[in-house]
Amino acid sequence: MFNRLALIALCLLTATPVMAGAKRYLAYDASDRVTRALTRGVTLEIESGLFGSVTVRRIISTSTRGSAEIESGGPDQARRVLPAGAGETTLYTIPTNGDGRPLARALCPGADQTFLVVGTVRAVRPLTMHAVGRWPDGQFRHCVQLSYTYRGEWAVPTRSELSTGDDAPSARP
Repeated sequence: MFNRLALIALCLLTATPVMAGAKRYLAYDASDRVTRALTRGVTLEIESGLFGSVTVRRIISTSTRGSAEIESGGPDQARRVLPAGAGETTLYTIPTNGDGRPLARALCPGADQTFLVVGTVRAVRPLTMHAVGRWPDGQFRHCVQLSYTYRGEWAVPTRSELSTGDDAPSARP
């Protein structure tokens, strides 16, 4: 009996690294007027981790050309200024250099730094994000709540399709 359990555990542990680190692209449409005015829609480049965890690596605009890498983590004060009842907890920092600067300025004009507090990222589920800014006076302020409905997942070409030059990725709504 112990040998069977050990064998099953070994199989699960060796299979996990293959699944971990897989990149996926989930597309979302804006679900309210404020979100449409700021972003219209986004595609999230996510990386799967152990035991189903997900990390957002990049936000890609689906209506205009543009993307921004985001970094996991940030100051806990960003969570403390969310509106009452907000259940989002995963914290990301939008870098102020490179492609992150326009996104940060659009979400929190006038802030020195901008952070995103994101809800659970899962296919087929709606998504809520909060933009929080740190102002020159050191105060954290809630900037905007962004609400999205799930649109679909992008089909990424396989290695064989890339080497033969077959069709580009297509969206699976």
